[in-house]
Amino acid sequence: MKIGFHVSISGSIDLAVDRAVALGCNTFQIFTRNPRGWRPRPLKAEEVEAFIEKKSRAGLEPVYAHTPYLINLASPRVEVYKRSLEALMIDLERCRALEIPYLVTHLGSHLGTGSGLGIERLIKAINRALAEAENEVIILLENGAGSAHQIGSKLEDLRMIMDMVERPSQVAVCLDTCHAFAAGYEFRTPLGLEKTLKTIEESIGFEKLRLVHLNDSRGGLGSGVDHHEHIGLGEIGEEGFQLILKSRLAESPMILETPMDNRRSDIENLRKVKELASS
Repeated sequence: MKIGFHVSISGSIDLAVDRAVALGCNTFQIFTRNPRGWRPRPLKAEEVEAFIEKKSRAGLEPVYAHTPYLINLASPRVEVYKRSLEALMIDLERCRALEIPYLVTHLGSHLGTGSGLGIERLIKAINRALAEAENEVIILLENGAGSAHQIGSKLEDLRMIMDMVERPSQVAVCLDTCHAFAAGYEFRTPLGLEKTLKTIEESIGFEKLRLVHLNDSRGGLGSGVDHHEHIGLGEIGEEGFQLILKSRLAESPMILETPMDNRRSDIENLRKVKELASS
């Protein structure tokens, strides 16, 4: 399996590679800058060179980046939308410099103006960002958890977005298991998982599934609650992850975004995944 964690870039961005190696990852995900601010500090040439050299030496491929938390590419608020577009463009350039092939982004909220208008704004932002970036970085649309006004909680909406963008070869999907479960997609029974896999195949297509965020859920099925839990300790549970890890979903690289608390460490979560996959 290709499996890893979202790791910190604290200190210097190349230290993320050291952290991923120490955890036993063979892939990993990062923010390329502070995820809670709009304006990133410029990347230093020496840390870019060190990041590329370290990940190449460690054989950690593919690597993923994630856009900041503040981004809302579906927002009707002019200033937020403008800043979100700028942040997306900046992150695409930082991925190019760091030789990171994939950039994961949340799609945002239409804030009550309607999903149609929200999707229209999102598509315009993606089109402009990819046109001006002029690189090969692929944007991965992350599915939502089904909360009010959120864009992209239905897999059919992700397909529609991919069909409508001007550069469909540079747009694919990141499926978050916590978000999907909270949005009503079942994983816990063979029949439920079979139905979910069929929906994935018929809507987005497995060839467009480039990453799985492997997270348990504190919220129940269809709850709309975006609250990640340690593997097997949430509502999906160990039996659900046994099924997931023996399904086609495990053929895609997987990134864990499990909680940071004293109940279980990252290494223990990774050990649990491997245990469930082999049981």
